[in-house]
Amino acid sequence: MIEGRRWRRWVSFYIPMGMFIVMLLFPFYWMVITTFRPDGELYRPWNAKNYNPFWTWNPTLDHIRMLLEETLFSTWLWNTMLISLASTIISLICGVFAGYALSRLKFRFAGTMGTGIFITYLVPQTLLFIPLADIIRNFHLGDTPWALILTYPTFLIPFSTWLMMGYFKAIPKELEECARIDGASRWQAMIYIILPVAVPGILSAGIFAFTLSWNEFIYALVFLSSSEQKTVPVGVVSELVRGDVFYWGSLMAGALLGSIPVAIVYSFFVEHYVAGLTGSVKG
Repeated sequence: MIEGRRWRRWVSFYIPMGMFIVMLLFPFYWMVITTFRPDGELYRPWNAKNYNPFWTWNPTLDHIRMLLEETLFSTWLWNTMLISLASTIISLICGVFAGYALSRLKFRFAGTMGTGIFITYLVPQTLLFIPLADIIRNFHLGDTPWALILTYPTFLIPFSTWLMMGYFKAIPKELEECARIDGASRWQAMIYIILPVAVPGILSAGIFAFTLSWNEFIYALVFLSSSEQKTVPVGVVSELVRGDVFYWGSLMAGALLGSIPVAIVYSFFVEHYVAGLTGSVKG
């Protein structure tokens, strides 16, 4: 009986989970190997003698050196960080207040407005960048960080609002009602009672907003033209793909270094992130 349970556990859990983890992590492993693999191995046929496509015995830093010395990668990294942080802060402020109003305040068409806000998030960015480009041109914001800081919230605020609506609904109304009975205004109850409890949801929305703005490509490609203003996703692709020549080592190095800030954010706030997604509230 025990052997049968162990066998079923391996078949139903351990083997599928192991396959899922391998499939999930293999692209990152390949990115790291390509970053440190010399050009002589990168462009060697797989059937060459003594060639291992999944490992290298001659690691090199030439690709990282080329990325840092021959491109403006540090500038792109700074631009991406500035734009992502500014867009995330704007989206969080708007999303928190809109989510609170739609989930706590009773007014006509609140549910319809919440659904409409989420539907706007589903509109493809490829349809929105044309009218947004006209607005950016009229206000003379093209090729500046403001072009992205002001357009990214168009898809970050709806998502943050929808996420915060769900989290605010999971917070017991009794907490706010007790504060109101004790003499607190609605504003005080929200600031001192609801928002501290909603920190996991706010962090979860912030991580999502930061990740989406960090990896965004379409708007950054359309609204930024000079190399000094580009973000990491656009700069790496546009500067390291020249005609039909792909600098695979430096491309993977840029992807690896560009993913480090997002990985750090997730690693520091993973517990709050999971709590925000599940809507859990500690009593």
